[in-house]
Amino acid sequence: MRIDKFLWCVRYYKTRNMVTEACKKNQVTVNGHVAKASKEVFPTDVITFRKDQITQTITVLDIPESRLGAKLVDMYRSNDTPAEVYQHLELLKLSKEHYRKNGTGRPTKKDRRDIDEFGNVVATDEEEYL
Repeated sequence: MRIDKFLWCVRYYKTRNMVTEACKKNQVTVNGHVAKASKEVFPTDVITFRKDQITQTITVLDIPESRLGAKLVDMYRSNDTPAEVYQHLELLKLSKEHYRKNGTGRPTKKDRRDIDEFGNVVATDEEEYL
């Protein structure tokens, strides 16, 4: 089975076109070699690909006939990606939310004054304790 069809069948990508684009960007490797979308995969092949800022590693256990339901995916691949990678992604998401909420845009003049005022209040509180 082709690598683009396999990654689509085991639900790592929504469309085969997305897998093809990842292959063109050299983000997919099979057994350590950069793979084109037409590369054939076989059981025991190790596939490494980069998606959503994570380098994921999977091992092919079997070749499916067609696209699978989410519950059946584990029969055809084993996920060898370390757990630390997923923890790092969660921390990255939390750190992005800390600074500014999505959709709020750039700070306004009032936001800037509030930020400056907050910094001044903290500085004066520290001086009182010294």
